[in-house]
Amino acid sequence: MSSDNQFLRSGCPIVNGLDIFGDKWTLVIIRDLVCGKETYSELADSPEKIPTNRLAERLKMLEAENMLVKELYQSKPKRYKYVLTTKGRDILPILQDIAKWGNNYVEGTWIPLEWFMEAT
Repeated sequence: MSSDNQFLRSGCPIVNGLDIFGDKWTLVIIRDLVCGKETYSELADSPEKIPTNRLAERLKMLEAENMLVKELYQSKPKRYKYVLTTKGRDILPILQDIAKWGNNYVEGTWIPLEWFMEAT
């Protein structure tokens, strides 16, 4: 939870988790980072076409929540990559369960790669 408890509506862990990653873009960003994307342009190029203003907003929120770190990889011009922290990587089982559910109940969904489903 963020240090200022800005999202704390109750003591329910589900409510608090959803306050952080319950919008329609945050888990997509985390999925892409798990799958090896690192830069803003790589994340913006996802098939879901996240609006760039939303991407920037979500990356800042994930950084503030200590779910990712922004690392400088080029100084002129400044370029950054985004790397999941342990807190961010710990969402992977949730993504795997959502993928399993979607494959079981949403016709036409693609099967995630084996490494993704087996990663820990």
